[in-house]
Amino acid sequence: MASSPIVRFAPSPTGFLHIGSARTALFNWLYAKHHNGKMLLRIEDTDRARSTPESVQTILEGMTWLGLDWEGDAISQFARFERHAEVARQMVANGTAYYCYASPQELEEMRAEQKAKGLPQRYDGRWRDRPAGDAPKDIKPVIRLKAPQSGETTVNDAVMGSITVQNAQLDDMVLLRADGTPTYMHAVVVDDHDMNITHVIRGDDHMTNTFRQVQIYKAMGWDIPIFAHMPMILGPDGAKLSKRHGSPAVSDYRERGYLPEAIRNYLLRLCWSHGDDEIISLEQAIAWFDFDGVGKSPARFDFVKLGSINAHYIKESDNRRLAGLAEPFIAKTLGQPLSMHQIDLLTRAMPDLKTRAQTIVELAEMAVFYFHTGPFTMDDKTKKLLTPEAMQHLKELAAQMEALADFTSENIESLFRAYAEATGLKLGALAQPLRAALTGSTVSPPIFGVAALLGKNEALKRIQACSDG
Repeated sequence: MASSPIVRFAPSPTGFLHIGSARTALFNWLYAKHHNGKMLLRIEDTDRARSTPESVQTILEGMTWLGLDWEGDAISQFARFERHAEVARQMVANGTAYYCYASPQELEEMRAEQKAKGLPQRYDGRWRDRPAGDAPKDIKPVIRLKAPQSGETTVNDAVMGSITVQNAQLDDMVLLRADGTPTYMHAVVVDDHDMNITHVIRGDDHMTNTFRQVQIYKAMGWDIPIFAHMPMILGPDGAKLSKRHGSPAVSDYRERGYLPEAIRNYLLRLCWSHGDDEIISLEQAIAWFDFDGVGKSPARFDFVKLGSINAHYIKESDNRRLAGLAEPFIAKTLGQPLSMHQIDLLTRAMPDLKTRAQTIVELAEMAVFYFHTGPFTMDDKTKKLLTPEAMQHLKELAAQMEALADFTSENIESLFRAYAEATGLKLGALAQPLRAALTGSTVSPPIFGVAALLGKNEALKRIQACSDG
């Protein structure tokens, strides 16, 4: 085997990039980076009926968004079908595989008989040792592995430990179908061998496949890679993660306003740990990741924890970057893109906005009031703040605000505090009506900072609109 590991991520392009598959890709990538190895990308597109170019593109985009790069070009499994067939015929030649001429009807009757007798339903080896002269002329044969019928197959898994299966439980599986196309089991082994894969890192739902695949390696006399099966990701209720728990597609998390670094950090902590560390940078993850940190038990997807981690990364993010990410969501609400001036305003508003949001969508929802035109549609709670008395105070304050030479947050706050002291009012009795007038809501970032960001003309215009209303 190679001195540095060569791993692969091998998704099937039959839909979106699943969040569980993204975790597998991340673990492969980190293992390769930690050990100065390589990660290759193989698209397992042999299912021609379900594989689509759009799905391939979705997978590539998801990987790129997560920052998980790969060595060389993505490899198409389907493009290698002639090589798969060549190896299957080679196995027939060396006596570790054989042509099976059993018809579909025969196989169906065989399974029905086994079921009626309460026996396991597996191929009974009826063509295993029959001479070629018995072959019927009207049946196109499949090629089956001549699996060992006694003894056992052991896999020394890097995560799960040593696991053994009796060979009697494994039948002579099909390697090459009658139409010349390979089965998944066979294609995977040939591809992994030809790509010099040293470590197969994947979900433990593949564990049963591994025993069968090991038999193919042995039949060809090939080096067997190190297997590392990662525990499954379950939904919050302990069931297999699915759409009913929230979308399992990576692209949907992007559209719902999660940052790639937050998704990476959260996925890293599903079945892997480094002490009590929760927030782990990419540099730390590469330095620390290895199989000894992977647990054996399934992890439950916790959306509250993901939200908390995403909030952390939003707070740590560059303000201009956040403005760029929030802009499409705001533009969708407004029905038009933001101008450069508005994006600049949004950037300057970020320090107060980003401490309050768990997603970019929330960030955008909190920021949209800055770009609102026309009167606000207020709920009853907000309307109650704008009493005649409150509006009279705001009018007097507006006149003083207009006279400010330097329209800063500090100067506006000082003006309001002086007015509150002079009138015997609490500051909140003035600040809350101002918040309602400027934002159309009872909650917002610090309101004097909001007023300063809006600018004197816009702030006074919004106060006047409330007076007119």
